[in-house]
Amino acid sequence: MGNTTRAQIPAEVNVFYDKTLLMRAVPLFIHARWAQVRDIPRKAGTATIKFRRYGNLSAATTALSEGVTPTGSSLSVTDITATVAQYGDFVTITDVLDYESEDPILMETAEILGDQMGDTIDQITRDILAAGTSAFFAGTGSTQTSHVNTGDVITDVLIKKAVRLLKNNKAKKISRMINADTGINTTPINACFIGLVHPNTTYDLKGVTGWVPVEKYASTKTIMDGEVGAVDEVRFVESPNAKVLTGQGESSNDVYATIIFGAEAYGTTRVSGEAVKNIVKPLGSAGTDDPLDQRATSGWKITFVAKILNNDFITRIEHAVSA
Repeated sequence: MGNTTRAQIPAEVNVFYDKTLLMRAVPLFIHARWAQVRDIPRKAGTATIKFRRYGNLSAATTALSEGVTPTGSSLSVTDITATVAQYGDFVTITDVLDYESEDPILMETAEILGDQMGDTIDQITRDILAAGTSAFFAGTGSTQTSHVNTGDVITDVLIKKAVRLLKNNKAKKISRMINADTGINTTPINACFIGLVHPNTTYDLKGVTGWVPVEKYASTKTIMDGEVGAVDEVRFVESPNAKVLTGQGESSNDVYATIIFGAEAYGTTRVSGEAVKNIVKPLGSAGTDDPLDQRATSGWKITFVAKILNNDFITRIEHAVSA
């Protein structure tokens, strides 16, 4: 007797489509959290901001002579300028895709573009911070990136040297950070220096003398998003976006830049009212350039610049990571 099976009659629907979309993998955006935010008003001319810092006066340790007027001192200033630039991108969606797809295309596109914008700001800020003038290099005798060899991992000594440098430079500890929910308001944190690390670096930090994971903090109320632990006076926050100098080590190995800084080390600037724009052009909005209403676009645009404000308040440790 012959059996009629699915081999003879294929499935009416070959694949069941689950309408619940999978989560996208995006890095934690951490690099702009501790910036000083200073915006430029609209219609204020060239979108360039000038930060000014007055220098300290040396201690007056020489006793005054009776009746003799001392020479006196002069004030000094340091000006730092930064020019805002525009960044942006968009996605084109056809009318056919919009009416045929079961997915919430426009909503999903807006979320994807929002993640792209955050990633853009994070990477721009990261690259500025990683270009600071102060650095420590792992490995005996290492004085530059190309000297860092495989096995020259981060150590507690290097972290303590970074802390010592910041303290000698009179850097203040950070006690507030930008609220990730608003991007503007700040929230208090326990005073510390901040270290920005890659997950591959965290792997080595867990073996460093003095490492304290977040779960062993005396208080867990002020743990920062992405914080993984502390060594000495540095609290480390982790992201896959942390700076990696690919193939720049002694044996063409990757070199990781762990950035450590104090308060007011860097700033970010935007143009007021032009900081972030979500721009949606619906079907037919292009007029004669889209005569059949076939294309819609969704995009974003920002005005932004990041700048180190005081190189004395920021340093980095360049090192390899364990295999």
